[in-house]
Amino acid sequence: MLRRIPLFGGCSRGALSRIAAICRDVDAPAGSVLLAEGTTGSDFFLVVAGTAVVSRADQQLSELGPGDFFGEISLVAAVPRTATVTATSDVKLLAIAERDFPVLLGEQPRLAERIQSQLVRRLADDANRNSGE
Repeated sequence: MLRRIPLFGGCSRGALSRIAAICRDVDAPAGSVLLAEGTTGSDFFLVVAGTAVVSRADQQLSELGPGDFFGEISLVAAVPRTATVTATSDVKLLAIAERDFPVLLGEQPRLAERIQSQLVRRLADDANRNSGE
């Protein structure tokens, strides 16, 4: 399953096995709040199936689908969750616990670069949204 997730593209079979060992499956029905703005984060999530919406202060910021991930900002920056993510359909997620996240990034530099690139993109989008207010 991990091989089909673009974030893990280029990972070796051994790396995928190590990643699979630290992931746990999470299933949530439509309407579930997957994480809430302002709360302390403890997991990084990857969407395997289904859809979700990212919002802040009741304003929709983006939609997520298979291959997308969320929860990285609070883990990398050690800040409260910056948005709320709500399932818009039944979703299947992979979760990586906070304690395993730094180990994963240390072992997989390419993966760390992809997550960092997405993090920078999201922060830039936030800055652009805030400057337009």
